[in-house]
Amino acid sequence: MNVPILSAHNVHRTYPVTPPVHALHGVSFQVNAGERVAIVGSSGSGKSTFLNIVGLIDRPTTGTVTVLGRDTTTMTARDLDQVRADHLGFVFQENHILGHRTVEENLHIKLAVSTLPPASWHNHITRVLTSVGLTHRRTSLGRLLSGGEKQRLAVARAVITNPELLLADEPTGNLDTVNADNVLALFDQQAAQGVAVVVITHDLRLAQWADRTLTLAHGVLSDTTATFHASR
Repeated sequence: MNVPILSAHNVHRTYPVTPPVHALHGVSFQVNAGERVAIVGSSGSGKSTFLNIVGLIDRPTTGTVTVLGRDTTTMTARDLDQVRADHLGFVFQENHILGHRTVEENLHIKLAVSTLPPASWHNHITRVLTSVGLTHRRTSLGRLLSGGEKQRLAVARAVITNPELLLADEPTGNLDTVNADNVLALFDQQAAQGVAVVVITHDLRLAQWADRTLTLAHGVLSDTTATFHASR
């Protein structure tokens, strides 16, 4: 039996303020290799908390999160950092491209925290820039890229270490339809190569694009694939 790329079991997250804020209630979830999953929900539904938990940025109050079969809830902070660097890729609505650095230098920053040997960096950069159609922009400063190019560079940065899991938070929110479709095509390429893709979104198109759609409401996660796919 194949091990899920990511699995969460009965995850609760409570913030110890007065009164306590219960952000996640018994969330259980898994995603397998090559699967495209969309998580939808309104503001305040717990999406950011969910992303922080499965992205190993925050820890659950109770419950377990496993990546590639490894229980992350007992890991040290340093171990979590390495798991994120080697096995997870992140794409955000705000692309966080460094405008004063070149395209290649933006990719160097991600490689520097990975375990990939520096001698291999040039080849990895060439590979991902080819895949996102930015080889001609290799030496361009980030601030000179168009909005669509910046987001394609963000995808390249996320996948340059060959992660098994790609997490994307509103990745098409600032893009027009053409550039949004380009980003989804890049996600399709990753899924075809066995990468698990999880997208947090408000966008109905992304909910319909995914293989599976889950809705988060008041910290409770439910499978609503049939509902969204029926509206395709």
